[in-house]
Amino acid sequence: MNRRSFIFKTASAAAFASSYNLLPAQSLGANERVNIAVIGLQHKGRSLVDHFMAIPGVRVIALCDVDTKVLDQAAERVPNVKKVQDYRRLLDIQALDAIVIVTPNHWHAAMTIAACQAGKHVYVEKPVSHCIWEGQQMCAAREKYQRIIQSGTQHLSCPSIIDCGRDIRAGVYGKVLWAHCFKINLRQSVGLRRSPLPIPDHIDYNLWAGPAPMAPIYRERFHYDWHWDLRWGAGEMGNWGVHYTSDLCNMLGWSSMPDSVMSAGGRFLWEDAADAPNMLFSAMKYQGIPLTVEIRNLTSAIGSQAMPAHMGMRNGVIIRCENGLLKLSRGGGRAFTPDGKEIIKTYLGNGGAADHPANFIDAIRADKHSLLNAPIEGGHISSGICHLANISYRLGTQASPDEVRSRMPHYENLRATMDAHLHQLAANEADWSRLKLGPQLSFDPATETFTGNDATGANQLLRYDMRQEFAVPDQV
Repeated sequence: MNRRSFIFKTASAAAFASSYNLLPAQSLGANERVNIAVIGLQHKGRSLVDHFMAIPGVRVIALCDVDTKVLDQAAERVPNVKKVQDYRRLLDIQALDAIVIVTPNHWHAAMTIAACQAGKHVYVEKPVSHCIWEGQQMCAAREKYQRIIQSGTQHLSCPSIIDCGRDIRAGVYGKVLWAHCFKINLRQSVGLRRSPLPIPDHIDYNLWAGPAPMAPIYRERFHYDWHWDLRWGAGEMGNWGVHYTSDLCNMLGWSSMPDSVMSAGGRFLWEDAADAPNMLFSAMKYQGIPLTVEIRNLTSAIGSQAMPAHMGMRNGVIIRCENGLLKLSRGGGRAFTPDGKEIIKTYLGNGGAADHPANFIDAIRADKHSLLNAPIEGGHISSGICHLANISYRLGTQASPDEVRSRMPHYENLRATMDAHLHQLAANEADWSRLKLGPQLSFDPATETFTGNDATGANQLLRYDMRQEFAVPDQV
């Protein structure tokens, strides 16, 4: 699909610009005004509106949401802002310098590419893509149109991640032996309706679905719970897991995806309308370095409100090096002696929530993509790791705990993670028929395709069938 199918008539765009007395955007200096629009105005979108408005010289001139009720509420916070329900009305506004995309995952790529084609810079929330192919197309669009695209993985603007990564890459802690990314947090069932959820009049469901299926919804809540339906979201792996795969790739300087993946898990306890796993762990290898990625959304045991932990943490990144054990999470972390008993160094951070939008604006004003803390190329890799985990899971078949133990790779930290998952499931009296073990897949990081056994089925999941009106173009 070409750009013309994305935008309204130039006359309409010009009328919009004229009505708001906006001057055309030009090359920007260090202190010049930057005009932005934000698409998607649920909690994260409103938070980003606040962060961008707090930056001197930044003006939010337009807001967009397919839900006009949400749109109206968000607009009350922004003086003299233009409201649109269809993002395509934004694309030919010359005064608009950048678009901030905070939509469901399935819209990220199409909107990013359309914005690049229209000459806009982009801040796109995580995961940047809904499949690996989309990430490739986003990177191609950035290169072709020379736009600045920041991935919304805000931790990469957190001082603790920046400082710790610098030390690791400088060899302060010696060779990296293994790494672990994880998120352990409680979620609830999304419910299961007997009849489809009625779509309120204030929501344009066609625009919400975009390139993804416009299918009946059987969950109880329209907003947010799309995360747990793999047609529109990527589960907890893509919701929270990507924060920590992003941290890891940045700290270790990884510029490509792992070369193997094998996942096990399932959606346990809940009879609901979602299909994303609520317990999942994946074994990967990056150039010989074992990597474990896991998510857990259940309590420690049935009837308990307690949540488990891994090595004293419930989320973050753990990196085992020859001369140190590193533990980092949102807002800070520590380096320990190899036995984990003594603190070598403390890394202070702030989570990056305010610094990340500011970094994006700095890069726009300098017109340097290289200034970004989270460029789209890195976002493609960290999101791709989450897609790899989900692909192996989606290709999985029912397996017993003993089969999982015998067939999973024997990495040091993976074995402890696997035992913890199986113990937690047993304590929750889980139905073992829901336990799935995915195939061990070989992945070529150079071509970003699967090879070897099960490659045919896995490669089919590198992209998905899209509704043509909103599809990501084959040629950007």
